[in-house]
Amino acid sequence: MIAWVKAAGTAAVTFLLCQPLWAPQWGRGLLGEVGGLGVPVALAVVLVFLGLVALYCRALQRMLERVRPGAAERSPASVWWMFAIPYNFTEDFFIVHAGARSLAADGRVDRRFVRRWAVLGHGWCAFQILSLFPGAAGYVGGAVAVPLWVAHWGLTARAGRTLTPVRPPAAPSPTVAG
Repeated sequence: MIAWVKAAGTAAVTFLLCQPLWAPQWGRGLLGEVGGLGVPVALAVVLVFLGLVALYCRALQRMLERVRPGAAERSPASVWWMFAIPYNFTEDFFIVHAGARSLAADGRVDRRFVRRWAVLGHGWCAFQILSLFPGAAGYVGGAVAVPLWVAHWGLTARAGRTLTPVRPPAAPSPTVAG
């Protein structure tokens, strides 16, 4: 069932990204808007954005690495699927969901915080998809998604700092007989 949802979501996102091909009268779409900035500016915007996504992924990974063993819903390294475009638009929901379940199962973070973290995370995911729509809906989606994403990033960093790092027990130090 989950594989079907991910496949259908990726197909829908691909359909939206290709909107200028099947409905050019609706506008240039997200890719056209970025491309309309000119090559040097568009390249700079894309590189800065991808750099920010990498920093966000690293914050998510650090947070999940600090979740107690057995509480993690999935591997902390799986957050890097956020770079698998267009699959990431759907996968982001699953990453946030697994992160919330991991934090809840760990039990060291307040339940209200986990709930707020999940709502913000799912919110930016949803508005990110809305940002792919043509016209005003896409602009509104992007304008809402970015602040939600930044707020979620802040909560992620806070949770990562709150959780004590999980480390394997230290090996006993050798003793010297005297």
